[in-house]
Amino acid sequence: MAQAADAKAQIGLWGLAVMGQNFALNIADKGYTISVTNRSDAKVHSTVERAKKEGLSERLKGYTDKKAFINSLSTPRAVIILVKAGKPVDSTIEQLMELMDEGDMIVDGGNEWYENTERRAKAAEQKGLLYLGMGISGGEEGARLGPSLMPGGSLEGYKRIEKILLSAACTTADGTVCCTFLGKGGAGNYVKMIHNGIEYGDMQLIAEAYDILKHVVGLNNDELAEVFGEWNKGDLDSFLIEITANIFKKRDDIDSEEKDNYLVDAVLDKTGQKGTGLWTVKESAQQGIAAPTISAALTARNLSALKAERIEASKRFEAPKIVAVSKEERAAFVEDVKNALYASKICSYTQGMNLIRAMGLSKGWDLDLGKIASIWKGGCIIRAQFLDRITAAYQRDAGLVSLLMDKEFSADIAKCESSWRNVVVTAIQSGIATPAFSASLAYYDSYRRENLPANLTQSQRDYFGAHTYQRKDGKPGSDESGNAKWIHSEWTKPNAPHPDYGQKE
Repeated sequence: MAQAADAKAQIGLWGLAVMGQNFALNIADKGYTISVTNRSDAKVHSTVERAKKEGLSERLKGYTDKKAFINSLSTPRAVIILVKAGKPVDSTIEQLMELMDEGDMIVDGGNEWYENTERRAKAAEQKGLLYLGMGISGGEEGARLGPSLMPGGSLEGYKRIEKILLSAACTTADGTVCCTFLGKGGAGNYVKMIHNGIEYGDMQLIAEAYDILKHVVGLNNDELAEVFGEWNKGDLDSFLIEITANIFKKRDDIDSEEKDNYLVDAVLDKTGQKGTGLWTVKESAQQGIAAPTISAALTARNLSALKAERIEASKRFEAPKIVAVSKEERAAFVEDVKNALYASKICSYTQGMNLIRAMGLSKGWDLDLGKIASIWKGGCIIRAQFLDRITAAYQRDAGLVSLLMDKEFSADIAKCESSWRNVVVTAIQSGIATPAFSASLAYYDSYRRENLPANLTQSQRDYFGAHTYQRKDGKPGSDESGNAKWIHSEWTKPNAPHPDYGQKE
């Protein structure tokens, strides 16, 4: 496959699985010329054929020879890679480094651990190349029609392809372009990672709302579709709520003799993961930033994988009787579930934004949290009307330490609190697991309390490990920084040694 010598492409793309192929066609559709290649030749041929069918063959050219692919690009070159995270990315970069010239640029558009991005950026810099780590969200449809793009790394490199990226990104109805340069180093991949962690939380919260509505309220799939459709017209308006309503409408047309069977009921209740949720939970532990809603969502996925064990456990342990809602109470309880979902969602996004804020400060990335929320408004999986309110919160106070402390979100939580508690208590009494709802409420309850029982935990730590503690009254004075001094006490010992301690010679 060859391209006319006088028609150098403006950008290249390596990696033609679903996301790569769709993103390449998106770029061509926006009027830019693009060269594409792939590890296997078949994907190159199929992409070229699809471009022909979509009338884009003049702007998209495919190459099975990697040197010819590189030579087809205008200089300085820019190549987007969309391959599986980890070793495949390193292998692709090694090949590109052998083929590219000083001043050329590599853009990693996959999900990647941000430290890998920073390592690769340094290696590229040593070869005289520029490097961007760019998170892409929106799935198959978003990649083709307009995703949310989260680039970070070389500002010079970003400026070079900025027009292409802004054209390819989603533009919302209010004119917001869902792409902006986020910061140095691995900022782009880090923000995308947290986006995916928030996505885990969103999906689990919706699943718990479904579980409660189905088993406590007794709604059938048609009624569930109607409820979620109504929710999508208000504060919960979002892509995930929209597709959830559609899921409940889908009939099972595979080996189904009954026309009234629904596909969702035939889907095995085992949830997979690709790692970004796990990365987010690891990062929250490393940073010391509480993210219990996201962590609960990950744990729920892990528990769902234990299908065989759960079947046996269901036979052994008697379930509590469902606290069913009467017909007269149904509408009010559905409203309670909606409020509980919204309040929990606030907590989940708070946790994600706190992680981004903390890392931005520690890395000196100068992240604009309001701008980040705005580029998630369209194209991506967590796109929602709700993000406008987050943007507005950070516009009111760029140094906001927590979304919970924003006056509007504080008021929302207050309105939802009674419903939230009612839903969690009802679920617990009915034996219905709501790990994300419960974790969100516990997060809020811990955050709002002036005093927590951590004084006892700290006392225990000092007792058995001399880890020291600080006093509330500031005694016995302050250190050079004005903080209460850390001290150790000899706590009252047991009257007799514990038998497990053993005897010293």
